[in-house]
Order: sequence, then structure tokens, then C-alpha cells
Amino acid sequence: METLKEKAKGLGSVPGVYIMKDKSENIIYIGKAKNLKNRVSSYFRTSADHGEKVRKMVSHVADFDYIVTKSEFEALILECSLIKQHYPKYNIKLKDDKGCYYIKISDIEFPRITAERKNIGGGKYIGPFLNSFTVKETVENANTVFKLPRCNRRFPQEFRKGRTCLYYHIKKCSGICKGNISQEDYNLLIKQAINYMKTGSDKIFETLTKEMEEAAENLEFEKAAVLRDRINAVKKASETQKVFLNKQHNIDAISAAKTEDIICIVVINFRGGKLVDKKHYIFENIEDFDTTRSEFYFRYYSECSDLPKQIYFDEEPKEQDLLKQLLDKMANSNITLTVPQKGEGYSLVKMAEENAVEQLAHKMSRSSREIKALDELAKILNIKPPKIIEAYDVSNLGDSGIVGAMVVFNQGKPQKSSYKKFSINTVSAQDDYGAMTEMLERRFNRYMDESKNNEGFGIKPELILIDGGKGHVTAVKSVIDKFGLDISVFGMVKNKKHRTKAIASDGGEIEISGFKSAFNLITQIQDETHRFTIAYQRKKRKLSGLEQKLLEIDGIGKKKAAALTLHYKTRAKMLQSDSKTIAKIAHISIEKANEVLGNFTQTS
Repeated sequence: METLKEKAKGLGSVPGVYIMKDKSENIIYIGKAKNLKNRVSSYFRTSADHGEKVRKMVSHVADFDYIVTKSEFEALILECSLIKQHYPKYNIKLKDDKGCYYIKISDIEFPRITAERKNIGGGKYIGPFLNSFTVKETVENANTVFKLPRCNRRFPQEFRKGRTCLYYHIKKCSGICKGNISQEDYNLLIKQAINYMKTGSDKIFETLTKEMEEAAENLEFEKAAVLRDRINAVKKASETQKVFLNKQHNIDAISAAKTEDIICIVVINFRGGKLVDKKHYIFENIEDFDTTRSEFYFRYYSECSDLPKQIYFDEEPKEQDLLKQLLDKMANSNITLTVPQKGEGYSLVKMAEENAVEQLAHKMSRSSREIKALDELAKILNIKPPKIIEAYDVSNLGDSGIVGAMVVFNQGKPQKSSYKKFSINTVSAQDDYGAMTEMLERRFNRYMDESKNNEGFGIKPELILIDGGKGHVTAVKSVIDKFGLDISVFGMVKNKKHRTKAIASDGGEIEISGFKSAFNLITQIQDETHRFTIAYQRKKRKLSGLEQKLLEIDGIGKKKAAALTLHYKTRAKMLQSDSKTIAKIAHISIEKANEVLGNFTQTS
């Protein structure tokens, strides 16, 4: 290592490519640098804060070579070329699930259109295609637009036998099983569907429109109505599924989904306005998502033989100017890089994102809802997607019986075996900040004692959420700083109706209502934390029926419930009171007081 350090010190502060080799002189990593001396030296500093992957690579480095270039762009071109020649072990690998796929039209009396992996057996085949996504999406669209059957019934033998299936009831099948279509008309449908899959929505739209107009002129109004519905289905499929673009453009749409250390990048290719391919790439043990994405873009497009005119990204690429320079040179024309905020481009990026989420969910055997929520939350908070989230709340219904609770969400799901309860001992007055501080200090004292066990209190969360605002966040961050821990801390803020409103940081509030997946996750965590805390408080203090009922009403929190319970003692006495008095005692509006009385009147 000392030898490598000295060699790195002798490099010039110039752009170039560095080539890492192991003791057998095999090339294990190739990288570019704007400043060779600084970049290469950073690998061999004792104090360098490298991730596990880089540490492992450096441990195998026995020597390195370098090539000086005139500019960073020349270094990029050379890096791409050398990587394609040598495929080093520690550079990212581009592996996609390629294969041959076909669209099959069966050779039975009433044919079916299906997506197939092989062209074995009878029937007519369209293909091959390079990716199953294109085939499945196209077949699904055609079957939906023309309301073709997907079932295994044989027609006409099984006409009018048994009930119609779900597809008929959700209007995705015309109910062929009812026997209300001739074979001639059915074959015409199949012919139109094949034409639709081959030529796209624009051509079939023109054909169907012409047929509809002719039917109307001939007073065949039922036929015209059917064709009108089919035209609307073509429009809807074109807008939502995006198998065909509105114009014959060459476009790539790129998006990614990630968990705590895995990222899936999806590239969807449109050529001549048609969706021709969807590729996904999964990279594991990631320490720096931005760097991985940047490296992917350069690798992917340096090996791409069919460059688009427009590339849509879900977020601005790192080293965007350098990437554009590479693409423009390769294409010998201007390629536009955009992060769309609305319109067709935005829809295409969202389509890529949904596919990335699904692929990652399949890889990790988790639901796409959980992965999307954690990924979205990470983007909002500018952190890595958290695996372990701990959430805390304090229940304080007076000067005694103060309790706290901790709930744990693992990979977006409640992990009830890890929930913890705290009886607050050092705070005697209504001091939420003091109670929260005591709870967190006790929790992380246990972490310091048990961290080697890596279970229970010995597990460190990536994210802590507090039921409260900026003040609560500040109190908890001071505890985390005291223990010298690197944990993100945010608050969960409620509105006047006691519903999730925003995320609190020590610098203010972050509105999350526009991020559906993250919003739903935060609401779930907040509700679960509140439920668990109140359940412990009730058990500990044996709350009266009046107090329990009050806490179930939206907008009636701990202090308001405590004030009303202290004044009225029982439900019967509260029912003898009036809204004005209740509003005054609990410091609530007359409308809310009426709601409180209404709740007790209904259950009395």
C-alpha cells in the first residue's frame, strides 16, 4: 500500500484513465479522472472513507497503470473503450434478460392471441421480439381494445354453456361465450387486432373511423356504436399504455427504483413512435446511487448502436454535460436530455419507474407498494432508502403516568416483535421534549451496550420519525449527536383534524401530500405509533371508558381528553352538559364540541 501511495503521488494533476491490476496483472477496475493525482491517491489514503465494494477492490490492487489524455472527455471515451475490451471485475456489468418472444394467433375455429416464449406448435407467429415486455403489453392492448377472449373455452362447442367470466363484466371481453357473434365477424376482429399490433394506433384509428362513418351512412347504427367504442378503446390504450407514441419519435425513457443497497434501472425504448424494447438492470451492494447511475449511463450508451433523439430521465444525471458531449459525438447530431415535469415525457418516465419498482419487488420478494413508498420517501428527505425505520411517541395525560413507545418498520412493514414500551421516570410535568429525550437516551444507551449482538436494541435504524414538529426533532437530534451516531431524524406533523400533514426537519416543514406512496407510508407509521402508545397508556393507567372514547374522536388529543375526563368523570355527567361548556373546558370549537356530544349520544 505504501508503494502504491508513493506511485500515486508522482502522478500529474491532469485528466486521464487509471487501470487497477491485481497480483496476477489482471485488470480489475478502470476509471476516468479529471485530476489523476487526486483521484488515484484517494484510493490509497488510510483515512479514506470507502464503502465495502471499494475497500474490497483496493485490497486486491497490486499495481496500476495510467494513460494521460488532453481532456476529461477524451478520458471518458478511452475509459468506455477499455471497459468494453477488458470487462473488469469491479466495473458495473450490464446484464439484461434477453430472449426471443412471439405473438401467437392460434389455429382453432375462434383463434386466441397470446404471448409465447417459443414458436412451437401450430398457429401463426409474429416475431421474434427481443423482450417479453413489448410482446405482453402489445397482446394485452390488442385483446382489450378488440374485447377478445382470454379463456380456454372452445367455441362454438361451448357457446351459451356456463357463466360469463370476469373479463366480460369489467368490459374487457365482448362475451363470445354467449354465442352472439359469427365466425366471419370474429375473424374480422382478429384481422383488425393483428393489423393494430403491426401498424400501431394511428393506422387502425383511421380504418375504424372510416368503417364507422360508412356504417352510419348505411343506417347500421348498432355497428357504428360498436366501432365508436372500439375507437375510444384504441385512444385510451394509446394514452395509458404508451405502446405507441402520438408521433413517430425515437425516445428513451429512464427511471430507477432503489432500496437500501440495491438499485434497478429501467430503460424503455421507443423507435418510430413504437415501443420496441424494455430493459432492466439490477445492481447490488450499492454505496453511492448517484455514482452508480452515472456509470451506468456512460456504459449503456457507449455500447448502444441505436441512439435516440431524446432521452427522458427521472432526475438530472450526474456529469450531464459530459454525457451529452459523448452522445452528441456518437450520434453526430444533437441529442436532447430532459427531466420532464409534465406531458408525454413525464408519463413515459413514470412508466419506466413503475417497471423498475415491479422488477425490484420481484427480485426482493416484496410488494411494489412498499418499495415505491420507501424510494419516494428517500427522495423527499434526500437520504438513502431506509431499511429500518423507528418511530416514537409520548402519551402524557396529566402530571403522572407519562409513557413513551417505539415502533419499528422493516422494509416498509411493521415489525411488531421489535416494538418497545417506555415508562418515563425523570419527567414529572407535562414536558414532551424531556420525555422524548429520556426515551431516546435510554434506547441508545442500550444500543451502545448491545450493538455487537445486532438484534433488538443492538440494531441501528437508518431513519427516526418523531410524532411532533421542529422542537421534537431538535430534542432528538441532540441525543443522536451526543452518541455520535449517523441517523436521519424527522418529525411527523399532523393538521387540525389530527391527520398526517407534513414532515418536520430542524429547518422547517416538508409538504408530502403530493407524494401518494410516501404520504400513505408516513400516515401508516404515525397511526401505528399513536395506536401502540395509547394502548400502553390505557393498560398502564387503566383509562376510564370516558377517556378511551374521547381519544377515539378525531381532533381530541391527549390533553383535551384529560381535561374533559378530569372535569366530568363519567359519560353520564358529560351528557348532562352542553356544547358551550365542553368547548370552554377542552379549548375546542362549538362545532367540535357538538361532534363530541354526538359521539356519546350515539353510544349511550
